[in-house]
Amino acid sequence: MSRTDLLDGPALPHPPAPTEEPDAADFAIPAAGLGNEQRLRALDRLDGYLTRKRRNLLGYQATQEMGGCAFDLGRFLQHNINNLGDPFQSGGYKPNTKVVERAVLDYYAALWHANGPHDPADPESYWGYVLSMGSTEGNMYALWNARDYLTGKPLLRSATGAAARSNSLPPVAFYSEDTHYSFAKAVRVLGVETCHAVGTEQYPGECPLAGDWPTEVPSRSGPSGSSWDGTGEIDVDALAALVEFFAAKGHPIFVSLNLGSTFKGAHDDVRQVCERLLPIFERHGLIRAEVTHGRDPQTGAPRTDLRRRFWIHVDGALGAGYAPFLRMATADPSFGWTPDTALPEFDFGLTLPTREFGDLDLISSIAMSGHKWPGAPWPCGIYMTKVKYQVSPPSQPDYTGAPDTTFAGSRNGFSPLILWDHLSRHSHRDQVDRIRRAQELAAYLEQRLRLLELSHHLTLWPARTPGAITVRFRRPSPALVTKWSLSSQDVLTTPGDESTRRSYVHVFLMSSVDRPKLDALLADLADDPALRTPPLS
Repeated sequence: MSRTDLLDGPALPHPPAPTEEPDAADFAIPAAGLGNEQRLRALDRLDGYLTRKRRNLLGYQATQEMGGCAFDLGRFLQHNINNLGDPFQSGGYKPNTKVVERAVLDYYAALWHANGPHDPADPESYWGYVLSMGSTEGNMYALWNARDYLTGKPLLRSATGAAARSNSLPPVAFYSEDTHYSFAKAVRVLGVETCHAVGTEQYPGECPLAGDWPTEVPSRSGPSGSSWDGTGEIDVDALAALVEFFAAKGHPIFVSLNLGSTFKGAHDDVRQVCERLLPIFERHGLIRAEVTHGRDPQTGAPRTDLRRRFWIHVDGALGAGYAPFLRMATADPSFGWTPDTALPEFDFGLTLPTREFGDLDLISSIAMSGHKWPGAPWPCGIYMTKVKYQVSPPSQPDYTGAPDTTFAGSRNGFSPLILWDHLSRHSHRDQVDRIRRAQELAAYLEQRLRLLELSHHLTLWPARTPGAITVRFRRPSPALVTKWSLSSQDVLTTPGDESTRRSYVHVFLMSSVDRPKLDALLADLADDPALRTPPLS
């Protein structure tokens, strides 16, 4: 009897214990170093461990199949490649891959409806770079960029036009409770205040929502009336009410929206958010206002220019890699597939009409992780904005030979090669097929989990947010969590009541996942005694 047949038959004995991690003693480095045999044995053990774990990894947003890039790109490991400084200037460190980096940026600029190629003289042109970290770095750069732009730091290129009004209050950041934890770190590191911090300190008892100021913007509620069983999108009504309050007080606004949230894979409705917030920005003069950034050294007069007083960022760590191809399939019947859920606009092409300024572009920045949907053997990603939002870097070191406009300074020159290799291997049709397979596997896993509940009398709580490539369900035994590298999260079905705690895990249907792998997981779940015990709720 096959493992798949177990889903409709009796359970087997408990699954074997997970493979242990390599022994640290194998990798201890003595003063005399290791002999060649010892060194190779340690590397073999590590390779075996990583190979086993790669085959079973299901719980994280990480593509495990690299498309053979190691065979084509291994030759570059003999070079110390450093994309030091701005990607659009070669700089003094010549062993770089900036020409490849620019090709990758141009590719995503086209997908995200940005004006390209990059032109420093065109304020509407895109600017960006390949990150050395994942979207944590991209989100942090977006917040840093927005903070300095909104507080009046000097721009690389000054705006022009008639002055509206001055504004010296600090910006306030808004992001949902389903947002990646990197934002909680970023606001702390960069000293940007959230609506909770500013509201609690300056406006106690004035929250426009019921109760105290929320730590984050609430996500949409589910059938229980709580967000725990919701689909994970930001509550647009709650966001609009909070933004209205702070905009009326004169605060600049920073909003981050999710495109493929960390646990539920939710896509915030970026267009709907923009449609709700734009009238607020218009009412309170945030579309264009005069800001001061220092004084003229000759005359002593204040230096001013005109800027927006809002910034909308899209954290597309996962979704920005595949959403353009979902939209292609929706718009073009020749792809032969129409997605069940059509994603709304999310990128630089999103514009809305205004009374005074004509059509207005709403999105200021986007971040994407390269090791998630495209796939890379290490964390990397892309940050993208527009020339008109670039602020002058805090320092101008001569020895780098290129402006220090990026967050990291020294940057991994291999990452652009990995991304370029992936993009060059896959046509747009190939990319549509990749996301189609992921969507179909997500629907398959959700359906099989529901059948498993009935056939084996289990309680699994399977759920999937529409359009997401992740499925969540009840946390199994620790052995299976380890075996399948499952990410877990606890929720309270009744906020504040510990007796209603539920533990969930989720599976991400990345391009390296297939049906046999899911069937093996399902067979393990069918045989897991932890799922036969009555849940707390």
